[in-house]
Amino acid sequence: MHIDTGNRGPRDDRALPPDGRSLRVAAVQHRPLAADPADPSVASRLDAFAAELDEVLTAVPDADLVVFPELHLVGVLDLPEDERVPTLQAAAVPLTDPVIGELDAIAAARGIGLAPGSLCERGADGELFNTSLLFAADGTLTATYRKIFPWRPFEPYTPGDRFVVAALPLADGAATRAGLSICYDAWFPEHARHLAWQGAELVLNVVQTTTPDRAQELVLARANAIVNQTFVVSVNTAGPHGAGRSIVVDPEGHVLAEAEDAQDTVLVADLDLDAVPRVRETGTAGTNRMWEQFLPTDPALELPMYGGRIHPEHWTPGSAPPPSP
Repeated sequence: MHIDTGNRGPRDDRALPPDGRSLRVAAVQHRPLAADPADPSVASRLDAFAAELDEVLTAVPDADLVVFPELHLVGVLDLPEDERVPTLQAAAVPLTDPVIGELDAIAAARGIGLAPGSLCERGADGELFNTSLLFAADGTLTATYRKIFPWRPFEPYTPGDRFVVAALPLADGAATRAGLSICYDAWFPEHARHLAWQGAELVLNVVQTTTPDRAQELVLARANAIVNQTFVVSVNTAGPHGAGRSIVVDPEGHVLAEAEDAQDTVLVADLDLDAVPRVRETGTAGTNRMWEQFLPTDPALELPMYGGRIHPEHWTPGSAPPPSP
């Protein structure tokens, strides 16, 4: 396993501001755990997943949050194309399934925040969702998110209908807010903008890109970080099918860690979470303060494409929903 610390060594809190909030992230660029069409259940791969996680934690014992790629628990890329969707459908579970409790136990036993990638969720009316999970270090399932922008026409998923941001407790009793994003969501600027508006300081974009457009996604990761002044962790599937090149970006668009290829790699990055409010106060590059763009006296800006508007009183992150037009 290759460990890329982004020119950072073992964690040294002296390198971070005193009394600040910090998070050491391990972004795991690995190939997905292969699903057997004869037994595609996620439960059948949990032992392998726990062993993989332990290998990561042996290499990065001080990780606070470990993030895996999209559909890491439901690997169908090795299957013939005509078997992939039926296997995904057969592997789907409701979020009340015992496998969710087993995943939270895996996180709790290791005392780490865990984003195990996404899995296939079976909805109450039989829908198939691509759903990302986030567990706190005590095993609490803090958030679930259904992919809003499935990669059409190729993916079989029903779109989700809400943006998800959740509080993620930190080891020192503080917290950050993490927004959940899955792969193609990153191509829609409305997605990252809503997560930031809902208070996200960190966007976890789990990815399974096998196509040549990963180079463009690296630009999008930096752009979404810059225009929203958030951290972005974009972790992709490794080869032979995945294009790899995972990346961690800070709120000004600087690359904290990046995989140069598609090999199995764990990116390690220390996030100074207080950089988010600091950059928003002083401006990106000491210049740009996008979240202070509108004055209370400005007129509302109509958004005809959305049938909505930007209302200056509700532009600030964490503000109340705007009034109806």
